Amino acid sequence: MPDLSFLTPEVLEILGGALVAVGAFAGLVFGLRRARRSAPPRKLPVPPPVLPREVEPPDGVVAVPPVAAAREPAPLPAPAKRAPDWRGGLAKSRAGFIGKLEGLLRGKSALDQATLDDVEGVLFGADLGVRTADAFLSEVKKLSDPAQIRPALEARAQAILAALPNAVVAHAEKPHVILVVGVNGSGKTTTIGKLAARYVREGKSVIVAAGDTYRAAAIDQLGIWAERAGAEIVKGAPGGDAAAVAFDALRAARSRGLDVVIVDTAGRLQTDQGLMDELAKLQRVLRKEMASAPHEVLLVLDANTGQNAIRQAQEFKKAVAVTGIALTKLDGSARGGVVLGVAQETGLPVRYAGLGESVDDLADFDAREFAAALFEP
Repeated sequence: MPDLSFLTPEVLEILGGALVAVGAFAGLVFGLRRARRSAPPRKLPVPPPVLPREVEPPDGVVAVPPVAAAREPAPLPAPAKRAPDWRGGLAKSRAGFIGKLEGLLRGKSALDQATLDDVEGVLFGADLGVRTADAFLSEVKKLSDPAQIRPALEARAQAILAALPNAVVAHAEKPHVILVVGVNGSGKTTTIGKLAARYVREGKSVIVAAGDTYRAAAIDQLGIWAERAGAEIVKGAPGGDAAAVAFDALRAARSRGLDVVIVDTAGRLQTDQGLMDELAKLQRVLRKEMASAPHEVLLVLDANTGQNAIRQAQEFKKAVAVTGIALTKLDGSARGGVVLGVAQETGLPVRYAGLGESVDDLADFDAREFAAALFEP
């Protein structure tokens, strides 16, 4: 028999209390399980549906509705081309030249020697150039009626301009390359910008070469004009090789099938032989990439320089194969007769005339319109 002597009344009392506690706990657990089985299932709350969140566009980007984004934007209409105002552009020249002649001849019924001497003074002071003034004076001496002088001079002017070579015809091979030359301040950059805008308006793709590497301001100014015109631009570092810039522009245009390349050059005096030699080098470099380039060498002259413009044209013609003249600032000059002097002294055609500030004011030269605006009252 085991020894149970340790079960004293005190120990038995403790064990009895523990058994009661265990039984009570077991009953509680059993009751909870039974209650859980008999209770209906608890309904969990249904979360709301997650809707797709709109993605915000990046800063500075305006969200476009899907319909609008899928539709092709309508092309902007090209501005209507305005007819050049020849009479307005030559108003100062007409007043300074023909106005003086009419003042001399007013009230005259015949041409005496004193009147002829006065007419000669007006002709030689009108920046026509010596040859043109002589030709006009010869016409005047054939006349007896002062009223015949103005129409006779107009006819002679048209004959001088009609004798010039025809306008340059673009080659079938693209691109058409235009080299623009002239002295500082003649209006080269503005002329290039207006030409570029004109070609872009005609639906042509244009690239300009910032070949005036001597002046950083000239590169920046040409960049502004190119952006306005919708043309591309090739730039070099200030002080860099102008021929390399022109070569890169031409190569880029050929590889991409562009239509027109316009090459700017540094402004130079006609007496600066070093810079004139650089123009000849530039032509040689262009011909390495395209044998027929440049197709035009456009000399930009400022009408305000008068007979000095004739001397500039003569010297530039010696240095490079100038094909035509762009005469700028006619609207602000009383020396528009220099057109005739340049034409007769050099045999170069005037391709463009600057009659104002807008793109349309760089007009295709028209001999009939010019003569009528200069000579007719």
